[in-house]
Amino acid sequence: MTLRIAIAQIDLLVGDIAGNARKVADTARRARDELKAHAVVFPELTLTGYPPEDLLFKPHFIERVDQALTELAEAAVGITLVVGYPERDKGALYNSAAVLRDGAIERVYRKQALPNYGVFDEKRYFQAGDKSCVFELEGVPVGITICEDVWLPGAVEQSAQAGARLVLNLNASPFHARKTVEREHAVRARVEAAGVPLVYVNLVGGQDELVFDGASFVMNARGEITSRLPEFEEALTVVEFVREGDTLVPAPGPLVEPADEVASVYRALVLGIRDYAGKNGFQGAVLGLSGGVDSALTLALAVDALGADKVEGVLMPSRYTADMSVEDARLEAEALGVVHHLIPIEPAFQAFTGLLDEVFAGLPKDTTEENLQARCRGVILMALSNKKRKILLTTGNKSEMSVGYATLYGDMAGGFAPLKDVPKLLVYKLCEWRNRLSPVIPQRVLDRPPSAELAPDQKDEDSLPPYAVLDPILERYVELDQSVEEIIAAGFSETDVLRVARLVDLNEYKRRQAPPGIKISRRAFGRDRRYPITSGFKSGPAR
Repeated sequence: MTLRIAIAQIDLLVGDIAGNARKVADTARRARDELKAHAVVFPELTLTGYPPEDLLFKPHFIERVDQALTELAEAAVGITLVVGYPERDKGALYNSAAVLRDGAIERVYRKQALPNYGVFDEKRYFQAGDKSCVFELEGVPVGITICEDVWLPGAVEQSAQAGARLVLNLNASPFHARKTVEREHAVRARVEAAGVPLVYVNLVGGQDELVFDGASFVMNARGEITSRLPEFEEALTVVEFVREGDTLVPAPGPLVEPADEVASVYRALVLGIRDYAGKNGFQGAVLGLSGGVDSALTLALAVDALGADKVEGVLMPSRYTADMSVEDARLEAEALGVVHHLIPIEPAFQAFTGLLDEVFAGLPKDTTEENLQARCRGVILMALSNKKRKILLTTGNKSEMSVGYATLYGDMAGGFAPLKDVPKLLVYKLCEWRNRLSPVIPQRVLDRPPSAELAPDQKDEDSLPPYAVLDPILERYVELDQSVEEIIAAGFSETDVLRVARLVDLNEYKRRQAPPGIKISRRAFGRDRRYPITSGFKSGPAR
């Protein structure tokens, strides 16, 4: 006996219940007719997309899910479908998976482990299930679990104890760097404890700040990966299982090796841009090109995501912009085949300063005039975005967002921030990685000291510690939540640590007004890290 199970690693649109159901039906037909599969397994909350958030509170939203599930069940002929969906029962809502076969909803499993940390907020919406679900598939008892169930002891072992010889795990597991290794390690622990093979089916695609990387896999009862699907792209493949005594053994299948960390982050950023722009109906993207490293990387990402014909770059030199910055920005646009415009901001800057001369009389020049330049650029870019229906990509990185080295309504103005969770040192690594594919970022851009070019001879290090110092402190303070005392004890300068912590705390108000950006770290700004703007708590020694 050979059991053929299809893995449907697909990209879904949150809230598009009818569209997602059509995609499920089309995929199921392919799995049945082309791959000759007995069953096809889809990701977590397939019908709604993940995460549906407060759409789940709308009664008519759940009614549409129920209708779509019934229609899919009626179409499930000649193949078994395992589909994730939100299930309403007696006033409670569950994160569930349905077994659809021969026109009926045959069985339902309710997720037992509801994550409520980081980007997850499932206890806001769902009740936890407490029972295993085992169904027969070609004479084989098969269990179902959902996502977090495989990260904790309990549900997988419970399925095996209920007789399952194979477990199907439906997932919407978002990406962060090194997540593939962590994921497979967690599943291995459950498989070895339960003594059964497991099929791990993951969602792929971008949803607001989240990216789902796919990388679905099959693990045998010894904890060995026998098949792995590609990262960051849709895939449909079939896996064969054969009986060897009481054990079900997966035949070797496609085994795509995960990319290294920098390559995975780059691909995650590309997918995040592509899906955010595409799913929200934008005609392309526009961004400011400064001749600096951040805008150079953002341009490369946008072109790789959307195509050069959909991207426009805008060079907006000021009185402080070096000639080589304009030259390098042009070289970047030309290397990538992007339409670019030169719009000097001096006339706009003069107009604004002229308007403000009277009310600013007697006051010294300070960062106000620097910020005004950035805001002139923001107005120009937003006008182009509006007129051409292209998303404005901001180019600020995580290091800048952390310490507030950015101008509200200036360089922070825009619709999406691809580098929002990318520290400055990683920006350089990503540029170097992209240049190995084809040289699109001039070496001078990577070699020059970073500068906002809003004042004469300005450099980032005039206002901040060197990035080689700043980024490790930020990782400890923001991502690992270490205290000032712990960071100092790790060998960092007390002056630097206190200064960085103060800047991070002080600039929460700016981050609240920043556009969404792609999560690639363990802890990104936004839904991952929720701090009050107004707070009497001060980092540093208690006084």
